[in-house]
Amino acid sequence: MDVDGPENSFVDVHIVKQETGAGESPRKSYLRVERRVAKTEEDARIKLKLYDPSEFHVVNAKRTSSVGNPTGYKIVPGATAASLLDLDDPPQERAAFTNNQIWVTQYNASEEWAGGFFVYQSQGKDTLAQWSEKNRPIENRDIVLWYTMGFHHIPCQEDYPIMPTVSSTFDLKPVNFFRRNPILRAKPYTEDDFPVCRPQASVQK
Repeated sequence: MDVDGPENSFVDVHIVKQETGAGESPRKSYLRVERRVAKTEEDARIKLKLYDPSEFHVVNAKRTSSVGNPTGYKIVPGATAASLLDLDDPPQERAAFTNNQIWVTQYNASEEWAGGFFVYQSQGKDTLAQWSEKNRPIENRDIVLWYTMGFHHIPCQEDYPIMPTVSSTFDLKPVNFFRRNPILRAKPYTEDDFPVCRPQASVQK
């Protein structure tokens, strides 16, 4: 990630419930955010939790908007899955990058493949999990954001003879990177921009 330059930080924007006091409001609770800047690689190992949500931002603290927000981008996870294997199971040692859905490491040109160079013969010694164990500082550094996608698959009859496509995605979206919604400057769509299917008149003889 190079958001407005190479010195970036990873921020866990945690969404928490705040309960109201007696007689304070007709509402019983509301939501607020707590921002935590990851200092080291260990701080940035993230397991996604549906009922303990966060947004995950990569920001440049040295570049701020006119209202003082650091410029950034956020990763928006899509559907994914977690491994259920024991951590010391040989397949899991080789695929230790699946221990978390999000990792952040300090940039190193030699750290390129999350599963190591030779995944099927690997002993798990050259994987993302091992690099993260170095626990290097990552605040205001040149950092790498790793996101693990996956799904569980229980075979069924519809997989035969050709399994249908299964896909998984994620998004990277700007957070206070632009002064305003950038799409407002885009030219409007016209009818010519869209493919339109029209019935063709048939001629009967």
